[in-house]
Amino acid sequence: MKRLLLLILVAALYVLHQDFWFWRTARPLVFGFIPIGLFYHGCYTLVISLVMWLLVKTAWPSHLEEQTTAPEIDKQDRSATAKQISRGSER
Repeated sequence: MKRLLLLILVAALYVLHQDFWFWRTARPLVFGFIPIGLFYHGCYTLVISLVMWLLVKTAWPSHLEEQTTAPEIDKQDRSATAKQISRGSER
């Protein structure tokens, strides 16, 4: 159910992004100087940012966050890289 609601929310925001109703006019001015289309997109950006946060918090696949153990070769490569970096800073 939660997944369906999130999908509907994303689809609705996709449709709302196509704001054809403000294409032909800059009036009314919001706060006396911001064209309505620019104000709409500013508000849209805030809403879409909140929705992206919500998606990450609720629908992010947890298996992507599982910690993997690094093989021994990788540890040797990291120590060699650290030595090279420390030699470069001595110059």
